[in-house]
Amino acid sequence: MVIEDKKRTAHRAVVIRVLEGDGRAARAARRAAFENAGLGEPLRTLIDKVARQPTRVTDEDIAAVLASGESEDQIFELVVCAAIGAATRQYETALHALEEAMIGKKRSEHASENPQ
Repeated sequence: MVIEDKKRTAHRAVVIRVLEGDGRAARAARRAAFENAGLGEPLRTLIDKVARQPTRVTDEDIAAVLASGESEDQIFELVVCAAIGAATRQYETALHALEEAMIGKKRSEHASENPQ
């Protein structure tokens, strides 16, 4: 599965870059946005919407975070971290489901080869 390994390597590189690379937002804030956990208001509301219901993000959500002292660059970085975090959770869930399906398929094939 060379292609899959390359995809996973590329994915890990993106995650490492957004969480640990240079940026305007603090690394701890980027990690919190990525995990959608541990953020105070109004940032929590914005990041939760990005992670769970991105079509519901409003100009007012952004304005509230700006008014709380975050810069536009910081907000952008935190939103990107939240989106990548949500996508990562979906990706990992899908990979786990595929793995479970393959294990179930192998068990089924093995059982049909060795009926009791």
